[in-house]
Amino acid sequence: MAPSKVLAGARVVLPTGTVDDGRVIVDGTRIADTAPPQAEVLDLSGHWVVPGFVDIHNHGGGGASFTGGTAEDVLKGVETHRLHGTTTVVASAVTGDLDFLARQAGLLAELAQQGDVAGIHFEGPFISPCRKGAHDEQLLRDPDPAEVRKLVDAAHGHAKMLTLATELPGGLDSVRLLAEHGVIAAIGHTDATYEQTLQAIDAGATVATHLFNAMPPLGHRAPGPITALLEDERVTVELINDGTHLHPAALQLAFHHAGAARVAFITDAMDAAGFGDGRYLLGPMEVEVADGVARLVEGGSIAGSTLTLDRAFKRAVTVDGLAVEAVVAAISANPARLLGLDDRIGSLEPGKDADLVVLDAAFDLVGVMRRGEWVVDPRLG
Repeated sequence: MAPSKVLAGARVVLPTGTVDDGRVIVDGTRIADTAPPQAEVLDLSGHWVVPGFVDIHNHGGGGASFTGGTAEDVLKGVETHRLHGTTTVVASAVTGDLDFLARQAGLLAELAQQGDVAGIHFEGPFISPCRKGAHDEQLLRDPDPAEVRKLVDAAHGHAKMLTLATELPGGLDSVRLLAEHGVIAAIGHTDATYEQTLQAIDAGATVATHLFNAMPPLGHRAPGPITALLEDERVTVELINDGTHLHPAALQLAFHHAGAARVAFITDAMDAAGFGDGRYLLGPMEVEVADGVARLVEGGSIAGSTLTLDRAFKRAVTVDGLAVEAVVAAISANPARLLGLDDRIGSLEPGKDADLVVLDAAFDLVGVMRRGEWVVDPRLG
């Protein structure tokens, strides 16, 4: 077991607020409240220490795919995001043939059982062809509860979330089925009206998949799903803060109306995250990444992102002007709560996993710890 560590002198963001000249004690894999005499002390003056990031919507990275890759591919993608501060990641699949998705869910479930991923998110195929984004329209289908149940069962207890267009035939019944099985029903890639969205929330939907993207815009006579999702306190809204998916004013609007407690920053990352420009596949769809922006080769729709959560964090503070505490809630505490893992992760408290990120004064990442071990050691510069 690694020696006990005391991270001292940093600005530490706790659930109760930020502590200047604070310290975090790490004993083994957990955060402790007291340090043994032989503990190693690391001076982090001038830095921030924040909880490890939690990404509930991520399709891959490092040139590897969660959607169709092997176990080795998935682990490569997970490691890429860990190097950027994401100590907990849910593996997201995109629209595909049901049998293929079920097989991939089985593979991902094994990795979830091992603790490499925190569960599985199915984004499609039960989405609207009107708002398909980077999903193959030929593979889309209405959300038949029996087929939804097939995917949930294939995940062997590790299905965490399923995105669907709840206005489609079978949508509300599928939401109820997901709620009964403890799986988050997320409204996304939807053409729903305001009223239809409220019905879905009443049926048990609790997440908005990448709010604003792949849904009707807010209108003064047709407020649509955006208004319903922002105003209902039962809903957490995902936001992709990469400067491409959202205008800063849209992000500010979401924070203003939903509040920091109902926002979850996500990456919606695909293979190119942490890897580089070039040609990739997102499910069966060919994607061109240029200057860090991923678009379908056919049609030009935005196709996920190349975002990592350390970049989302820095942008939120330095460009969007959000308080660090609000960003920590959106990038760690809120997604941990959604996953039902907030007893272990999402905040820096004694007894929880020693998952944390060290940022310098400019909010650039310089250290990542996962379960007490350095993934990125701040002492190595």
